[in-house]
Amino acid sequence: MLQYLIILLDDTSTSFCHYTNTRKERKLIPPDVLKASITFAMKEDLYVQFVYPDYELPPEYAELIETVEHSKIKPATCADREADVVVIDNWQTLGSYPYDSETAYVWHTGKDDFFNHHTLIARVLPKVARLNVVITDIDSFDEEDLEDYAAALQNLAKDIEPLCQTGTIPQLNLLTDRLLLNEMNNCNAGWQSVTLAPNGKFYICPAFYLEDEGNDLGSVTNGLDIRNPQLYRLEYAPICRHCDAYQCKRCIWLNRKMTLEVNTPSREQCLTAHLERNASRQLLAGIRQVQKNFLPHTEIKEIDYLDPFEICRR
Repeated sequence: MLQYLIILLDDTSTSFCHYTNTRKERKLIPPDVLKASITFAMKEDLYVQFVYPDYELPPEYAELIETVEHSKIKPATCADREADVVVIDNWQTLGSYPYDSETAYVWHTGKDDFFNHHTLIARVLPKVARLNVVITDIDSFDEEDLEDYAAALQNLAKDIEPLCQTGTIPQLNLLTDRLLLNEMNNCNAGWQSVTLAPNGKFYICPAFYLEDEGNDLGSVTNGLDIRNPQLYRLEYAPICRHCDAYQCKRCIWLNRKMTLEVNTPSREQCLTAHLERNASRQLLAGIRQVQKNFLPHTEIKEIDYLDPFEICRR
């Protein structure tokens, strides 16, 4: 069931997920399309997430945006106190940004910068409401990268363990989300959310628009038409629905890119998600050495696999 409408305000709007937006030419959503999109969201009772470019919008846009319940996703280069989510795209900014403790942040990074500078994360967490780390090239992970990722997560777990023992659990998607979830909390694009692009057409997510504008699902004028909507739902994913890596992004765009199936994750996604799950288990065990009753109803069982498809082949 749809709950969210993501509206890209410009072709150069910041990326907050695994895709990279390489477009340089500005294409601002026309005011009439923006108004129609907001009206659609109101009629369908959808919460709107506005994704901003790195320049200031005309005043009339701000007035329209404030007519609907929403959140603002902005790049760090032009974020202000109105931003609900701030996207940081380099490690230098991650280490020096003037953080607001009531704001959520996304570190949008490649694997090399993550491996080399992940130690900054523990310094950032006490300053923010939440930090999501999104690695843009997970699809290129090889065995060496997986080993480096496992080591980085183990180091992170040790670094943030003292923060968890202060009474307030920091919110980090890679590690602490799994401590607090008891069911899958994935991307869910195409099922719980859709995207409206500056051309007035609907897409499964921003990545589908940026990849090929012919991927549309109808328009704000003619209506939304999600073909085979059940394919985007967890209950129709035979492996994922039994998995307990609840924090897994299960990115629909990466699924299709790597496996040609929107509901089937690639091996790289499964492996990285289970490395995160296991590091969360390590974090939980470390905290309980000091606080024995920490999250008493949470258990993360030990497993002897990283790729769920290995179980299917046994």
